[in-house]
Amino acid sequence: MRIDLSLRQLEVIVQVADAGSFRAAARQLDISQPALSRTLRLAEQTLGTRLFDRDTRHVTITPAGRELLRIARRVLNDFDSAFSELGHFMQGHLGLVTVAALPSASVALLPTALAAYRRQHPQVEFTLLELPAPALLSAVEEGLADFGLCVRPTADQRLKYQHLHDDPMVLLCREDDPLATRSSVPWSVFAERPYVTVQASSSIRQIADGVFLRRKLSVRPAFEAPSLTTCCALVRAGLGVSALPRMGLGLTDMKGLVCIPLVAPSVFRSVGLVTRIGRSLSPASLAFLGMLGG
Repeated sequence: MRIDLSLRQLEVIVQVADAGSFRAAARQLDISQPALSRTLRLAEQTLGTRLFDRDTRHVTITPAGRELLRIARRVLNDFDSAFSELGHFMQGHLGLVTVAALPSASVALLPTALAAYRRQHPQVEFTLLELPAPALLSAVEEGLADFGLCVRPTADQRLKYQHLHDDPMVLLCREDDPLATRSSVPWSVFAERPYVTVQASSSIRQIADGVFLRRKLSVRPAFEAPSLTTCCALVRAGLGVSALPRMGLGLTDMKGLVCIPLVAPSVFRSVGLVTRIGRSLSPASLAFLGMLGG
């Protein structure tokens, strides 16, 4: 049996039971006494029973009213609790935020922002995805991540990009390498020395290959590493020198290694916030974007 009573009717029932009179209950609810009586009468008609026995002086709850009162209190408490949670969600104090980031951005940009955000919003939950650029951009485009920290997407992707950080490209070599004492090094050095790089699908590799193409430099990799960390290990072993973004060096132990600015030209990897066009973010996600500078 389905019983359709409104929240307003439940509020009236609880208030009349607590106040013990229609007049006091109407005053507490800030409505007229006739309006209160009409609301209660409609509830009784819906249920097919009296909820209160009343005379000119007294209002007494009936057995049916007493049973409904217990349910009404629970429903109203649950309603208040649920909408309190919704209020916290709308204020950004509750929710789940899924962030996708390049490995280097995870180390350099996320920890400080997460710590500051967690102090203000301790109940917000986070899922962190660490992905290479192609997979990261796809995750944001497909809705698997709320937003990403990544390089600039291509024009054909339904993604919005907001620049955050210019990450300079540097030469990485051993500290006992003759290049280690230089204040800067031209990109042409890679045509003269064994070149250690990351795999072709990496955004880092694409930046370096673009420079070689524009400068008409013939550079062939001596080694292609599956990750930036492995690339640094190969350089440390004396197998060559590499061109890497400075921020990415936070992923490795720099003991025995030196990074030197690359010039002619000076090149920067652009890192920023990537969101999907046409997708609304949760209040918690928007608040964290603000923390990151979005």
